[in-house]
Amino acid sequence: MTNRSAPEATALAHLVAPARGGLHRAAALSVAAALVWPLQAGILALALGGLVAGREMPAAVLAAGFAGLGLLRAALALAADAAAQGAAETVVGALRDRIVAAEARRAADSPFGGAGAIAALAAEKAEALAPYVTRYAPARARVAIVPPLLLILTAWQSWAAAAVLAVAGPLIPVFMALVGMAAREASARQMAEIGSLNDLLVERLSALVDIRLLGAAGPVRAGFAASAAELRARTMAVLRVAFLSSTVLELFAALGVAMVAVYVGFSLLGLLGFGSWGGPLSPEAGIFLLLLAPEVFQPLRDLAAAWHDRAAALAVADEVARWEAADTPALPGTGGPAAPLPGPATIRVSGGRTPDGRPLPEIAIAAGETIALVGPSGAGKTTLLRLIAGLAAPGPGRVEVAGRVLDRTCADAWRARIGWMPQAPHFLAASLRRNVTLDRGGDPGPALERAAVGPVVAALPRGLDTRLGETGTGLSGGEARRVMLARAVHGRPDVILADEPTADLDAGTAADVAEGLLAAARDGATLIVATHDMALARRMDRIVTVGGAA
Repeated sequence: MTNRSAPEATALAHLVAPARGGLHRAAALSVAAALVWPLQAGILALALGGLVAGREMPAAVLAAGFAGLGLLRAALALAADAAAQGAAETVVGALRDRIVAAEARRAADSPFGGAGAIAALAAEKAEALAPYVTRYAPARARVAIVPPLLLILTAWQSWAAAAVLAVAGPLIPVFMALVGMAAREASARQMAEIGSLNDLLVERLSALVDIRLLGAAGPVRAGFAASAAELRARTMAVLRVAFLSSTVLELFAALGVAMVAVYVGFSLLGLLGFGSWGGPLSPEAGIFLLLLAPEVFQPLRDLAAAWHDRAAALAVADEVARWEAADTPALPGTGGPAAPLPGPATIRVSGGRTPDGRPLPEIAIAAGETIALVGPSGAGKTTLLRLIAGLAAPGPGRVEVAGRVLDRTCADAWRARIGWMPQAPHFLAASLRRNVTLDRGGDPGPALERAAVGPVVAALPRGLDTRLGETGTGLSGGEARRVMLARAVHGRPDVILADEPTADLDAGTAADVAEGLLAAARDGATLIVATHDMALARRMDRIVTVGGAA
């Protein structure tokens, strides 16, 4: 357990590093707020001790001092909370930015898990770092400073009371450490279950139509319910550990405060004559000790209450470390805008391989040529298109475009010349206009006309300003495919890559899509189509077989 916790702690320190300044500021303000109480306790002890002894006390002055210190303490606590919250937002935001940036440029599926697991890591799991920053880190700073200082103040009045607190206090961290081992394991199991459940949900949603058609809704629902029950059990295990740590803390804190109260009471009654310095315990000193004793344990109580926050954060740090260790090749380039790469749109691929290691055919394509990639499903047609677009790493192979090796120095500029038509339509949750232009500017009209999308636009309630969902809400399958074609040809790209553009379409829609692609080729674009549609393939200049006979 110890060997495992050290890397987790290092990973956690790395995660909170972007907010180190805010963490230090929050800790300092939190400690300062806690240290105001001894001053208030001193004023209160003087006032109550004077009343007990029958002395005249400047009540207004003492009340004003107590109230002023209370306002100062509240202001410091508020500032500490604000600093901690700002640090938490920085930590969570930095982690999410890293995950999104890395996954957006990943050239292959991550061994860490599917889209659900990675989304869970960026969403609810990343959010689990916030309580660690806002609660545990300031509480740890208070534990390191406040109890020792209060013990010194206690010993100044009574060494016996300080001895009681010094014995009871360390027992709490010992039991917290023992409970913390179980908490860390329970939190790690819970985090793993969250990722698995998210992956399961994404898979089931993507196959929802097939599940209904096959009549498998009942078994799928039962399986999902079983997984949800398992997650519920993991969560309850974490809560049981948290309640156990709080119970242990409250027991020892209550015993410590009670023993100090007994000592002070018997001393003030004259039944005990030891434990103070040079004389009997005065009422003021006794009240001061009673007011300080709970505050010695309060930072420890706060730390124990946040102990499961640390366990959850360590579990997240461990998952982030495993995500980072699941190294896969990154896409070349930055994915940002760039000026188009100069030169003729020539393409040459050699030595490429599919993700499972099977060789891809060597291919050389002249500018303006039309090519059909044919072959059985899974042979590597899509992989070849992705290599040409710079959306997959060639591994040991080599891709040359416009007379240059396709690498990080020219990938963005090359992609600026490409129109991409994927096999499965993907949409932004934005207007139809934006889904066609992708904020590249220009009039979408010519692209829409070439893709025969005019009737589709006319039928939409707000035309080009109609907002589409991420699944193309309001569009049929054929209409969605034609919108993808309009997106691909918008801006008159030099190279158009189309993946199964006519698959699952009726004859009329397939003809419209094929004609739109060929019209772009007649205007001078290099056209490369991966297809099972041999009628479309025969209209190309050349057919390249991928993975065996077509």
